[in-house]
Amino acid sequence: MTPSPDVDNTYINREISWLQFNERVLQEASDLNVPLIERLRFLGIFSNNLDEFFKVRYATVKRIVEAGKGGKSELGGIKAKELLEIITQIVIKQQSKSLKALNNIKSCLEKEDIYIIDENQIDANQHDFIKRYFIQKVSPALVTIILNDDVRLPNLKDSGAYLAVKMFMADDTKQFALIEIPKNINRFVELPKQGDKSYIIMIDDLLRHCLADIFNIFDYKSVSAHMIKITRDAELDFESDLSKSFIDKISDSVKHREIGEPVRFVYDKTIDKETLQYLMSKMGIEDTDSIIPGGRYHNRRDYMSFPSLGRTDLLYDKIEPLPIKGLSFEASIFEAIAEKDYLLYAPYQTFSYVVKFLREAALDPKVKTIKITIYRLAQISHIASSLINAAINGKTVTVSIELRARFDEQANIDYAQQMEDEGVNLIFGVAGLKVHSKMCVVEREEGKKLKRYGFISTGNFNESTAKIYTDHTLFTSDQSILKDVNKIFNFFETNYKIYRYKHLITSPHYTESSIHKLIDKEIENAKLYNNGIIRLKMNSISSYKMIDKLYEASRAGVKIQMIVRGICCLIPGVEGMSENIEVISVVDKFLEHSRLYIFGNNGENKVYISSADWMTRNIYNRVEVSCPIYDEDIKQQIIDHFNISWSDNVKARILSASQDNAYKVDDNEKVRSQFALYDYYQKKLQS
Repeated sequence: MTPSPDVDNTYINREISWLQFNERVLQEASDLNVPLIERLRFLGIFSNNLDEFFKVRYATVKRIVEAGKGGKSELGGIKAKELLEIITQIVIKQQSKSLKALNNIKSCLEKEDIYIIDENQIDANQHDFIKRYFIQKVSPALVTIILNDDVRLPNLKDSGAYLAVKMFMADDTKQFALIEIPKNINRFVELPKQGDKSYIIMIDDLLRHCLADIFNIFDYKSVSAHMIKITRDAELDFESDLSKSFIDKISDSVKHREIGEPVRFVYDKTIDKETLQYLMSKMGIEDTDSIIPGGRYHNRRDYMSFPSLGRTDLLYDKIEPLPIKGLSFEASIFEAIAEKDYLLYAPYQTFSYVVKFLREAALDPKVKTIKITIYRLAQISHIASSLINAAINGKTVTVSIELRARFDEQANIDYAQQMEDEGVNLIFGVAGLKVHSKMCVVEREEGKKLKRYGFISTGNFNESTAKIYTDHTLFTSDQSILKDVNKIFNFFETNYKIYRYKHLITSPHYTESSIHKLIDKEIENAKLYNNGIIRLKMNSISSYKMIDKLYEASRAGVKIQMIVRGICCLIPGVEGMSENIEVISVVDKFLEHSRLYIFGNNGENKVYISSADWMTRNIYNRVEVSCPIYDEDIKQQIIDHFNISWSDNVKARILSASQDNAYKVDDNEKVRSQFALYDYYQKKLQS
């Protein structure tokens, strides 16, 4: 029997809560109301999330076990070794559900004349096409490893998919081999249409069909191929070589990740025991690794890029990003911001305003300095090119770039080197802290004075993710706020000095104490006026100190509403502890990413946008910024946004101790918040 995940009845274990979030993603893949190809892509997101979970969180717990520590206090009352077993059990069940969802999607696709065929369903015309495709595109990229008892198995690549091949030879011996499925070739091969029917074969099955070509020098009686995948620990290990630059150390560490310790081994459950045992022995798979029997195909994350086949009817309608009333691409953005603050809400409103701001700063002769923090850049980044342009034009450009942004290290390294070559002043964070804040400040010469302009955001300055992540960005010329932003850049340069901030709430020095003061005020309001109110929207909450403070507020009568997309270690609705706390999670077309804090303040709402979730790392181990909203119109926008999200009764799930991800159901008119918010911003344009 699986132990209860909330064994101490105070917190839900972080890892288990994360798996329940991924279950919500899987719900989208199973939802018959979600467009068919989008369902397949949600299945890919579910699988990709799971890969990252094993690389990071499972690997962390495994290290606790191997270090001989129980880890009980850090893991919500569960011993580390027991937690590994619980995780594996949950994942096996989820994988089974995902396979069921995949089979259902395939059946539905066939009703739409879309067929995903395997090597046993290929007709003569398709055979000729596949042979040509294999010879021209696949064969030159193929890596085939012949296994031998006397030869050490090369390190299999992290998250790489392999076909484990077993040949029965003519002399009655056995020969094993591995075929690495090429990453640089699309996983899905579109075959020639036949009438109205579309056919797709996965590269895995194309390889199975071509096994005779791959192994034509071997004299075998029969051959079989089953897929396997290994996931490795993604922790970066830094060398202490003082002669190496920080960029070189990160770069070397990223390369080393490919051969990190294995933490999960997934295999086709129809593989024969002899082949499975042989491979596990060769790879050194241990009992602390998660060994998961799966279906015929792994790396389902590739479904994220399943081809649309021109079938827009099987996709979500594309939204046209809206303009912001008062901002124009044909006029100066600085002149507009000088008059009032503006709020951008991506992807509903176009992220191009951020690029416009930086492009104008790069060209404006009056702009003298640009300072910006960068966490994750797009593969082709107009942000980076604008900053390089500014440096070429003689501006003093300072970029704090986080080279340890997990899984995006290499992209950031490449851009860092480009910017450094063009004279951009790079800051590689602060020792012991990741720089996760999202902010920019520009100094512009106006008369005999320098005036500051800038923006602060809840999300990355990344054109690609801005199309699918919901985030708020505040454009402002408020000199008091931007003076605080400038102090944070001073902290990057002289981080032995702790600065005081009048407006911004910053980590690592002030987030906990400042938020606690705001909560204390609501506790006071509850006791004096019976109107303590806290409303929070974030990605995750796992800090026990922050949770305990919310429990304290709940016991004092403060009404707390929370929208948490991912991890939620807080248990709402428990009498005597959290009966005044309600939590929902919205998973839908876009990834909810913005962080909003609203404190009732006895009728005079205090509103913040933030880069920080309420996790230990965000509060103590990162540079984070929460920015107050002073403009009354923008403040109301954010409150309206929260109200619309809170009223969602289509895609909202109720988070509770039972962790059953039950959909929120009520008698009110149906509200799908992500669609309702687009309507809201359309109406604002007309007002």
